[in-house]
Amino acid sequence: MNEQRTIAYFSMEIGLEPAIPTYSGGLGVLAGDTIRSAADLKVPMVAVTLLHRMGYFYQRLGPEGEQKEEPIKWVVEDFLKEMLPKISVTIEGRSIHLRTWRYEVKGVSGFKVPVYFLDTDLPENSEWDRTLTHSLYGGDQHYRLCQEVILGIGGVKMLRALGYDRIERFHMNEGHSSLLTIELLDEEAKRAGRKSIGHEEVERVREKCVFTTHTPVPAGHDQFPLDLVKRVLEHPEVISEMKDVLCCGNLLNMTYLALSLSRYINGVAKKHGEVSRLMFASYVIDSITNGVHAATWVTKSFQQLYDRYIPGWRQDNFSFRYALNITKKEVWEAHQKAKNELIQYVNDKTHLGMEEDSFTIAFARRATTYKRGDLFFQDIERLRIISSKAGSLQVIYAGKAHPRDQDGKELIKRIFQLKNRLKQDIKIAYLENYDMELGKRITSGVDLWLNTPQPPMEASGTSGMKAALNGVPSLSVLDGWWIEGHIEGVTGWSIGEMNRKQEGSNDWLKDASSLYDKLERTILPLFYQDRDRFIEVMRNAIAINGSFFNTHRMMQEYVLKAYFH
Repeated sequence: MNEQRTIAYFSMEIGLEPAIPTYSGGLGVLAGDTIRSAADLKVPMVAVTLLHRMGYFYQRLGPEGEQKEEPIKWVVEDFLKEMLPKISVTIEGRSIHLRTWRYEVKGVSGFKVPVYFLDTDLPENSEWDRTLTHSLYGGDQHYRLCQEVILGIGGVKMLRALGYDRIERFHMNEGHSSLLTIELLDEEAKRAGRKSIGHEEVERVREKCVFTTHTPVPAGHDQFPLDLVKRVLEHPEVISEMKDVLCCGNLLNMTYLALSLSRYINGVAKKHGEVSRLMFASYVIDSITNGVHAATWVTKSFQQLYDRYIPGWRQDNFSFRYALNITKKEVWEAHQKAKNELIQYVNDKTHLGMEEDSFTIAFARRATTYKRGDLFFQDIERLRIISSKAGSLQVIYAGKAHPRDQDGKELIKRIFQLKNRLKQDIKIAYLENYDMELGKRITSGVDLWLNTPQPPMEASGTSGMKAALNGVPSLSVLDGWWIEGHIEGVTGWSIGEMNRKQEGSNDWLKDASSLYDKLERTILPLFYQDRDRFIEVMRNAIAINGSFFNTHRMMQEYVLKAYFH
């Protein structure tokens, strides 16, 4: 019935456009970029996610940085088309009915990748069941497990109902969708006429599955108590029979379920592959470094520049290496257009009176403790000296804390307190509601991208890649993608060194000191006194990092290593 699709891509969140708030951050934005590149490269893919009617949340910040979360209402029918088939999944012994909505991602040559949004908000469901697809990362463990049943088991059933019966690979983007393996095992057992799962069924399912793990942070790996699993799942005995998918006593760990039933497993940067191999020592784990979708994240002034100098860059991202041919004058002019737009936006929102010719740094990440958003403020007196002697600087912050991450919320408040202490010397803005639209504004409009995670917690990070495509170099701790993208003084600068011993709080002092040294002695003098050399670094960021850290290259690696190998 349906056009032939051989890859099914499952993700709890997908960022397709700012007006469809079905993503919270990096994982969802990466999923959207992956699908866009699949469409550009004509990869026969179909994607599955949940319809988050309440979105993630709209962030409001009070005068002291207190975060308030507001639901985002959006009109589904304005963006998506309802499809005909309805299916049901069994949760806690009752049937929950599902429908789906379709969105099409169109590639540069017109090739389309359909994205299906699963939806339980139907009159035939109970009031509570109708809410199961409403909130991204909302509710308690019970709610989350029910959501993961809908995504994994319901997703496979819906694809079959839509006529996708010859899918060769199921790609799980993080462990939230790993229950799809249970549905595939059930399909294989029925095909073989068996009532229980045998070794052959496990091997057949494993041959179909690909798993990408995204985080070394324990909270990123969903675990559910076995008694809850037995209550919620239709066939809990499948889990009980497969002892190797359990972890840590009476817990079902969704990451282990995906690891145990996948033919190909990868981390999202070379270093993250190493960290994952240590975390999950009995599995073979490769790495495919993340990227970003160039045509989505390049700002208008640079798009026009690339159209003149690098025609075909949207199809062939490797051609960004020819950015070295663009004159420095034109690179700077394109950058100034993006910067002026950003500064105007910040001043409209904050009335801070930021200046267009002042060196502008951005720190825009999810507000969580391991990203160390307050490292910049470790020595306020030193910052005052740097700004007065090396050259004026201003800073733009943005980022949401997860509604249940109290430490992340406290971090935002702390940044507010610290920025207020510095307000006579350095203008610092914290912008509300960091989303795709604001992300594009900031990554293209600042002079420097700052990144300060606690190694080795940064699996990859992609915002610095977006900055690089817009000629914005990074100053970053050597973790995640920056280990691969960093050439000191060529594509940007490092904070601290590689392969240091973890020394806890001492790392903060050393990293802050390194950050200040680089700003004071290298980056600000270059920006204010040797603009030509600074623009050279900008151009290298595009040519060296932009040409590699993109989802076109990433998708080609998935095709060669994971999908059709």
